[in-house]
Amino acid sequence: MAVVGEPGTGKTVFSLHYAWQGVKEGDKVIYVTTEESRESIMRQAKMFGMDLDRAVDAGKAIIIDALLKSQSDEWSLSEIDVDELVNRVIDAKRKLGYGRSRLIIDSMSTFWLDKPAMARSYSYTVKRVLYRWDFTIIVTSQYAITTSSAFGWGVEHVADGIIRFGRRIKDGELRRYVLVEKMRQTPHDLRVHYIDIVDGQGLLVKEPAEFSREDLALPESASRKIRESSRRSEELGP
Repeated sequence: MAVVGEPGTGKTVFSLHYAWQGVKEGDKVIYVTTEESRESIMRQAKMFGMDLDRAVDAGKAIIIDALLKSQSDEWSLSEIDVDELVNRVIDAKRKLGYGRSRLIIDSMSTFWLDKPAMARSYSYTVKRVLYRWDFTIIVTSQYAITTSSAFGWGVEHVADGIIRFGRRIKDGELRRYVLVEKMRQTPHDLRVHYIDIVDGQGLLVKEPAEFSREDLALPESASRKIRESSRRSEELGP
């Protein structure tokens, strides 16, 4: 599942909910953090009543730190490399043992920031290899604030579902929203819903939002740049 959107729209909080629900249901949970440290993720989770520290200590979850690279830490990546990521996730799965497993990669965009043409290839590698390990995977992907588009064109193309987070200014107030854009073989709500992020609770889905097409549409100049970038990426290939 691709969880996409601009910074600050709720992707990480949603991912923490997914991880914590897995812990509560007895699933094996692996959380890969690339833009915050392991300590920051656990501290943020605790703000919402999710005790990932205890889950890690109990051997129910492993948090792989790809931000603070370390050769000595068993669950850190020494390089931002997709092959190393996949191998470390498999090691973590073996450590946690047999059983239903949840994997969160937050965010996948880090792996192609300097080579966006590789986005689709890297995303496909992760899906193809880890599919055999019976994971249900949440992968977040950053969208640019200026264009509301992805850095690279990969996660959405290989995902079975797309959950889109966004934000807008309404009556002088920042409002965050969520939309399920795609959920393969699954009927789903097609409406945009506002969300709140509340200390002690986390992400709350609120009332449906009344958006017009113009509210979400990009300026033509930005749309043109996105189309041109997509065309160049398609020509370059993986």
